[in-house]
Amino acid sequence: MTESEYPQQQPYYPPPPAYAPAPPAQPGRRRRARRPVGLLAAVAIAAAAVGGGTAAAVQELAGRQDAGGTGISGTNVAQSSNGTVAGVAQAVGPSIVEINATSGSGQSTGSGVVITSDGEIITNNHVIAGASSVKVRLSDGRTYDAEVVGTDPGKDLALIKLKGASGLKAATLGDSDDVNVGDEVVAIGSPEGLTGTVTSGIVSALDRDVTVAKEQDPGRQQQQQQGGGWPFEFDGQEFNGDTGSSKTTYQAIQTDASLNPGNSGGALINMNGEIIGINSAMYSPSSAGGSTAGSVGLGFAIPVNTVKADLDALRGGSNT
Repeated sequence: MTESEYPQQQPYYPPPPAYAPAPPAQPGRRRRARRPVGLLAAVAIAAAAVGGGTAAAVQELAGRQDAGGTGISGTNVAQSSNGTVAGVAQAVGPSIVEINATSGSGQSTGSGVVITSDGEIITNNHVIAGASSVKVRLSDGRTYDAEVVGTDPGKDLALIKLKGASGLKAATLGDSDDVNVGDEVVAIGSPEGLTGTVTSGIVSALDRDVTVAKEQDPGRQQQQQQGGGWPFEFDGQEFNGDTGSSKTTYQAIQTDASLNPGNSGGALINMNGEIIGINSAMYSPSSAGGSTAGSVGLGFAIPVNTVKADLDALRGGSNT
């Protein structure tokens, strides 16, 4: 048999291994699982980039706002001094004035509180009683002539008005019914002619019955000029001299803030910068030689609610 006569044999290929092929769905699921992971990672990276940019933008904006806030020095001073004696003095000081009243028996000095921008000023009646002329000096040194608008000797209050004044800083009148014993207070006035003097203390008591003279008396005015303070009575005792026969009694706020002659008519102020009283009487004991020994922490102020209730009558020229 020749070679060509032998049958042709096909190449041998071994059969495939005997195991089940992986289901076609499996690779598809794996691929689908891998795709979301990659997508989520990309999204997370993008979100981080956007979030970081947003945070940076917010910080930049906040920085601009902070920079703008710190640039307003006046506002910052007021905020940083809120509730402090320095803050109260800065806020209310421009509204407190010195009053010089001249009468036939001489000259006396007191204080007053500006309550309107055109120059209405509240003070004590005994500061201007009997005066033929009244001059007022503001905290910035400007001086004005003033006229007496109305007086109420029964409450020891008076209203005067500056001539030709405008644009003044008026004080804020508070609510003396909200005052409590132990509250911190600030007093501003012109003791002994020292304009804009600031002292501080607390409210020592409320509703003290204080009696003062209703009418001007040359002897009492002379005593005040010498530094004895305006005479008053408390708890059956006379202080700073004889109050005379014509007198009136009112309920006062007692304070240990230092008050001296010349503080009369000035302001007693709470720590929010609101007027809560008009300083009206203070005890200044005299030494054997007759000179004053200074404040002993017994001062009294007319509650501001009494002032507010009397304003309309004072503006009408009340003289009761």
